[in-house]
Order: sequence, then C-alpha cells, then structure tokens
Amino acid sequence: MSNSYIIPNSVLDELRAIVGPQGYYDTVVDIEPFLTDHRRLYKGNTALVLRPATTDEVSRILNVCNRHQVGVVPAGGNTGYCGGTAPAEDGSQIVISMAKLKKIRHVDPLNNTMTVEAGCVLAEVQQAAESVERLFPLSLGSEGSCQIGGNLSTNAGGTAVLRYGMTRDLVLGLEVVLADGQVLNDLSGLRKNNTGYDLRNLFIGAEGTLGIITAVTLKLFPLPRTHATALIALQNPTAAVNLLSSLRAASGDSLTTFELMPRIAIELVLKHIQGTSDPFTHAYPWYVLMEASSARNDSTIEDDITTSLATAQEQGLLLDAVLANSEAQRSLLWRIRENIPEAQRVDGGSIKHDISVTISDIPQFIKEGTALCEQLAPEGRIIVYGHLGDGSLHFNINAPAQATQVARAAFMNKAESLHRAMHDLTAQYHGSISAEHGIGRLKVEDLARYKDKVALQLMRDIKRTFDPNGIMNPGKVLKM
Repeated sequence: MSNSYIIPNSVLDELRAIVGPQGYYDTVVDIEPFLTDHRRLYKGNTALVLRPATTDEVSRILNVCNRHQVGVVPAGGNTGYCGGTAPAEDGSQIVISMAKLKKIRHVDPLNNTMTVEAGCVLAEVQQAAESVERLFPLSLGSEGSCQIGGNLSTNAGGTAVLRYGMTRDLVLGLEVVLADGQVLNDLSGLRKNNTGYDLRNLFIGAEGTLGIITAVTLKLFPLPRTHATALIALQNPTAAVNLLSSLRAASGDSLTTFELMPRIAIELVLKHIQGTSDPFTHAYPWYVLMEASSARNDSTIEDDITTSLATAQEQGLLLDAVLANSEAQRSLLWRIRENIPEAQRVDGGSIKHDISVTISDIPQFIKEGTALCEQLAPEGRIIVYGHLGDGSLHFNINAPAQATQVARAAFMNKAESLHRAMHDLTAQYHGSISAEHGIGRLKVEDLARYKDKVALQLMRDIKRTFDPNGIMNPGKVLKM
C-alpha cells in the first residue's frame, strides 16, 4: 500500500453507511483522541473513526476496506505502550473503535466460562464474573479503561500470571473477523478439543494484524474468599528469588502475586501519589509485594504464609515484613505497587524496557543491566520493578531529578542506545524484548533483529495468508 494513498470519499461514504450516523466520527474534535497513542510516542491522522456495534458491521467494514485496500487500525482503550493503535501519519488508514461492542453475551458459572465482546472494559468483565461468585484473574493497573479485545491482542500479562498465566491461558474460544470480512466463529467453551490447528492462538498477541477479535469465551475460577497479602523488605534480588522458591514450596498453587520493587520506586510513589504511606519505619533496599489466595473462607492460608515468612526471616531471606490484616490495609499495599508507572510519569521522562528472563537469571541480569545503564546514562535513575514471579521486569531509567528541559531532552536522546544495549543483553540471556506489552509500532525493528529468522518467516507467511492485501494494522508487529 502506497504511503500517498488517499481514501476516496466514495469509500468513506460506503463505510459511514454501514454503521449509520451514530456509528462514526469524522470531525477534528471527535477524531483527535484516536490519533495519539497512550505514551504519546506517535501522532497519526485519519479521515474516519468507525464505531461498529455488531460483529456483522465489523465484517462489512473489513470487506469494503479489503476490496479498496484501505488500511484498518483496531482501537480499544488506548492503554498500550508500543503504539499499536496509532494510525499512520499520512491519513491513509481508518480506525475501528471497539467501544460499542460491549455486551456480556453469556455467563456459565457451572462451566466456569463467560463469553464477552471485545469492547468490554476489563473491570466490567471482572465484575460480571464476581456477580456469579467467580474470578476472572487478569489484573492490570489500567483495568478501569483497557478493553478485553486489547488485552487479547497484546496477550497482556499483569500481576496474577504467576498463578493463572498470561491472557492466552485464560481463553477457550474466539470470534474473529478476518481481513476479507469472513467471520471465524470459534466461541467454544470446551477445555478438550483436538480437532486440528489451534487457530485462536494465532490471533492472541497478533495486535490486530491478522484479524479483529470481536468476542471471546474466557475461563473463570473460584472466587477467592481469603487473601494473605504482605509487603516484604529484602536486601537484594537474590534474596527475593530464594524467598519465592521457599514460599512456593510452602504454599503451592495459592501464591498468586510476587512483585519486585526497589526503594526508589517506593519513594516516587510516596512523593507523587496521594493516599500512600510507607508501611515500614525504616527504608530498605528492595521490596516484594506478595499475595496468596484461597477459595476457602478460613485463616489457614494466612497462618501458612505467616509461618513461612517467619521461617524465611530466621533463614535470613528477608529483613522485615508487614502483613495486611484488613481489606483496607491490603488496598494500601496494592496502591503502592499499582501506582509506580504513574509516579514515574509524573516525575518526568522515562526510558522503558519490558523484558523477561528466566527467574533464576534475574539477580545477575539486574546487576549487569544496572551497570550497563550507569555506563551509558550515569545521570539517569534506574527503576527495576515488576513480576518477578514470572520472570518479567520493567527495566526503566528515569530522567535526572529536577532536570532542566535541555538536560531532560539530552537524556531522552539516549533512548536508542539504551534500548539496543538492554535488548542485546536480554538476547544474551535468551530472554524476551517484549514480556507483556507487545510489539506495536515501537519494536518492529527490534523484533526483526532479535526474533529467530525461521520464526519471522513463518510469521510473514501467516500474515500473507490471512491478510494478502496488507490492510490489517499496517506497520505494526512485522516488517514485511
């Protein structure tokens, strides 16, 4: 598709007719929120934002776009970090907002499943499950605004991966509109189904480059009745990895969350986020927020965790611990962890890395990565935090504190060299340059550099098969 391609008015009118007068935006004011990605890395342009209300409307839209070779950018809650929903700057693509596809079609507590449309906000999905005393365990800081379709398209991670897995592990079936408008209807609630290729996993994590997910059948779980939540102070990440192993041996599958945080992250939250306070009277180098949960309504799990932490302290694995003994205290501990990204944003520019390595490699990776960043950007403040329980880290470098605008710009200009160095290091550890945020537009070149060449070729072959005209989210994920 040529970058100079301008969508004819006749095609725009045909698309408007599909959704009706209440189903599109075409004024500058209404379109503006769909042009810029969440991190404001990209600013695109489009003549039309479509807001279909049914799968049939999505199907008809893609049929028209495919016939006229018009690029299509699916948009959810716009909470992604890699520019996956920003249209091209030249205005050659249309945007499809999924916000109207928000029905909860079916909840089956006996089968522990629910079928929802892609535009449902994640928090609404969680609430619908809870209304029948079930849990949908995907949990993100953006859950009040992100949409389940976007979670699927990026294979979102979150804070409960340790126990429940990534988003793809929570999916049983999909409804997907393909590039030519055909609808793949595979909304199965079956847990056993060996009838050929597992097509659903091609679309989960594909970021809208193979088709548009319009509905999903999700796995549900027993609703936890009891939580044991603690903020634990440690000397270093090695102690955190050893503590994780100890707690998993003691608590088994009940361990849900194990989040690593450095002192500087705590300080930023206390400085910038109202309603937070330090649970400890002393400052410590590192912290872990851990949580175990059980569907049982008793104190056994709390007693087990308390005993395990006491044993770990005797063994020198931890320095101190604060256990939440009420829901209010639990919320305060979670408020610290969940607001680290916002505290970083308020504090100033940040160069971010979303990486994963094996859990056993995390301490040495942090040590080497820190030395690397200190060498390349000694003025930066290194903030390494994230989901230690599944080997995923947000390895971020914040701009200098109280830096001038010039100094801040000079620091941000080091982003490319820092990205290359950190991703090279990640590759040495056989890790991933995108643990949970996807590729989008930001990491297209990185994927081409670090992904196995055979895997890349297979991905391109799949893309050409599903989308021969290249209309689905052009310029994202794959360099074709």
